[in-house]
Amino acid sequence: MMDIRTGNGFDVHRLVEGRKCIVCGVDIPHSKGLLGHSDADVALHALADAILGALALRDIGYHFPDSDPQWKGADSRRLLRAVVAMAAERGYRVGNADITIMAQEPKMLPHIAAMQANVAADLGVEPDRVSVKATTTERLGFTGRGEGIAALASCLLMK
Repeated sequence: MMDIRTGNGFDVHRLVEGRKCIVCGVDIPHSKGLLGHSDADVALHALADAILGALALRDIGYHFPDSDPQWKGADSRRLLRAVVAMAAERGYRVGNADITIMAQEPKMLPHIAAMQANVAADLGVEPDRVSVKATTTERLGFTGRGEGIAALASCLLMK
């Protein structure tokens, strides 16, 4: 019998001047970037939390704390691959992943294909097992005011 687990994750990062705007491993040209201890890739952090949640292994902050200097400026793709390795060590592989990015700006649409390719490579799955979508919040809330970006992710793990 197959063991199937699902998980979801949510993350938010503030947009500030002087930082890069990296989402799903793609450096998106913008006047502001995401603030965080690592590269602050909000979408990959949400996906890592989804995988960790499916495994009942707490969250990304527990495994890669901002109090640990080794993670300062870390590439979130590296963190995601480490989380995928944790799943593999337990006999699980990713069945699919679904990410929704909430941002008024910058526009994500021109970068979706590259985002999907990056995530698929990091998960070790075909691109058709990864969905990356973006939406504005109709200028409502902190994302609508351009103060930050939020991301929601879900995943299915199979053993």
